[in-house]
Amino acid sequence: MNAPAAALDLADIPERIQSEVQRAIQRSIKGVEYIASSGPALGSTPKDILHVRGTMNLYHYRPIADEIYRVPILIVMATTNRGYILDMVPGQSFIEFLLKRGYDVYMLDWTAPRPEEKSLRMEDYVLDFIPDCVRRVQQDSGETDVTVIGYCFGGVLSLLYGSIFNDGPMKNLICFTTPVDFREMKLFQNFSDRRYFDVDRLVDSVGNVPPEMILSSFDMLRPASRVVGQIQLWENIWNDEFVKSYRMFDRWATDTLPLAGEYFRTITKDLMWDNKLFNGTMSVGGRLADIAKIKVPILHAVAEHDHIVPYDAAKHLIQKVGSADKQEVMLKGGHVSLVAGANAIKRLWPKLDSWLCERST
Repeated sequence: MNAPAAALDLADIPERIQSEVQRAIQRSIKGVEYIASSGPALGSTPKDILHVRGTMNLYHYRPIADEIYRVPILIVMATTNRGYILDMVPGQSFIEFLLKRGYDVYMLDWTAPRPEEKSLRMEDYVLDFIPDCVRRVQQDSGETDVTVIGYCFGGVLSLLYGSIFNDGPMKNLICFTTPVDFREMKLFQNFSDRRYFDVDRLVDSVGNVPPEMILSSFDMLRPASRVVGQIQLWENIWNDEFVKSYRMFDRWATDTLPLAGEYFRTITKDLMWDNKLFNGTMSVGGRLADIAKIKVPILHAVAEHDHIVPYDAAKHLIQKVGSADKQEVMLKGGHVSLVAGANAIKRLWPKLDSWLCERST
């Protein structure tokens, strides 16, 4: 038997139809606005350029707190990505958070290597760029000790630096989503399988590895994510806060930098193929880079749902370093939401502040 007419709420149907029509109109208007407008300005926290050399940029963010912790912070960004992921819009900026909490913040950020910089090697980053920036931070701040924060592959570079220069001046080390066991980087392992991937031919032919190749490798980790993201954007196009967040993270995710050819060759052979960082056999410029030699306090923040650096690739870091004061923090979220966005604001940032404040005096 059919349900009574009253149970169908027939009187509500015109109202529902009108609501859907209005939503469709609003979606279309907002869609036009989205196409016609630019996204929010990112990386706008006031800063000074302390030094520029080749692909390396060293920034000093202007302090805003009345009292500043003694030990300055040097953030080492991943060489594939722009540093503004840590400096989104006001209220959602990790840099701004650190400044308000009284830290003196510097950042080693990267630009795209020029064709003539294809010969940049791992040792240029670990034995030259990072030590050069550390010295300049010391000179500018007047302090000998420096806390280093490494994001993703910036964490790998920071580990290599800290293992070689284990007698100082690094006072604390913080790593975000940093891999050490490259066997567990499954898709990248398949992508760079030595049986099929001729890295020498690639580097010798094209020089710097193009960003499209790097971006496509990230997209293969979640093949449908871009389509799903666009569907979610369309469904929420009238929600200004959703659109703002989408544009910020989408811009960063697609703003990928090329990698210097020789540097990429070493990453492929020494890390992806031979897993030397995990095995304790990694050397940079003839200098052994065994992370067991790192003795400074270290905090490693990992994400529960990280599809780029799975936990199995990152979980051995704390075990392998030689520090007595060491801690791993597992937080909900993914590779990006761990450090940026609402999840980071509530979870990672306060945790990092509570750990770092007592080690920065």
